[in-house]
Amino acid sequence: MVCKKTLLILSSLLFLCLFSGCSKNKNSQMVLPEDKTSESNYHYTIRLAFSTNMEDPRGRACQLFKEEVEKRTEGRIHISIYPDGQLGSDSELIQSVMNDVLDMTVSSAGNFAVYATKLGISAMPFLFSDFESAWKFMDSSIIAEVNQSLGEYNMVVLSHYDNGFRCVTTTSRPVRTVADMAGLQIRTPLNQIVMETMSVLGANPKPYSFNELKEALRSGLFDSQENPIPVIYNSALYEEQKYLSITNHSYDAMPLVIRKSLWEQLRMEDRSVMLIAAKMAQNENRRLVKEQTESYVGKLKEKGMVVIYPDLEPFVKATSNVLDTFSAVYGEELIANFREALEKE
Repeated sequence: MVCKKTLLILSSLLFLCLFSGCSKNKNSQMVLPEDKTSESNYHYTIRLAFSTNMEDPRGRACQLFKEEVEKRTEGRIHISIYPDGQLGSDSELIQSVMNDVLDMTVSSAGNFAVYATKLGISAMPFLFSDFESAWKFMDSSIIAEVNQSLGEYNMVVLSHYDNGFRCVTTTSRPVRTVADMAGLQIRTPLNQIVMETMSVLGANPKPYSFNELKEALRSGLFDSQENPIPVIYNSALYEEQKYLSITNHSYDAMPLVIRKSLWEQLRMEDRSVMLIAAKMAQNENRRLVKEQTESYVGKLKEKGMVVIYPDLEPFVKATSNVLDTFSAVYGEELIANFREALEKE
């Protein structure tokens, strides 16, 4: 099992390195005017892209962010939104921000953890029992410090959106027990924590682009996938999946990031505007995700999905050593602080 875990982590890292070339291209598509004192010159557009649609809480929050920034800067700053993976998959969008090709994105913390590993700590299996405790942790000094590691990769975190608690869906067989996970061909994001969690539960995880997921499920490439309830409903994954198991195996925080090279060029008052708008968008996103998580289970039943509530204790026990697998890369101090914070909940 140890060898399997090590190979899984190393293979995902190797995949990313091959995919991205492990390089940071600095050819930016947007440059601010050098004369920042001239109001006539200080008008520019920021491109914000993500993988889900505008009906998803992520999209609706980004629309609020756009409106607030444009209103508070009187139109000097314009936010152009590109949803539905128009500019690439989650992994590609993060790379584009790193490489100065894209200005902003919002994606699962685990997707950023492929680069800055510590960001994945909030995705560890079965950490939180409710949204409020998860939000408290994401707003803590521990995460604020962890976020600093993204600076090395040309990214600054403005706020933390919420994607909900990840659940398993399947086509041909329901998941009621850990044994039902055995051999399941399951699509995951390129997220080391989620992949390791699925692996120790007995499934065969494989990363795959979200904007191509429905076709992959339709073609039989995967029998299963895992995502939060709002994503499952808003992206109509119920059209390709019959069973929904409420596993809540991983909390999915989503940093809203801006490329550092752009952030450092902004005036201080514009940074303040961006932070205020990002916090407003975060709060709206969290409200929507909680609301949809609570109400969309019934809607998924209406769409024909069979909803299952497994006994989660065996799942918790089976994944209890996942944190230890990553302890070497997280470091003893972070692990200690992390455990202490969880004990206070």
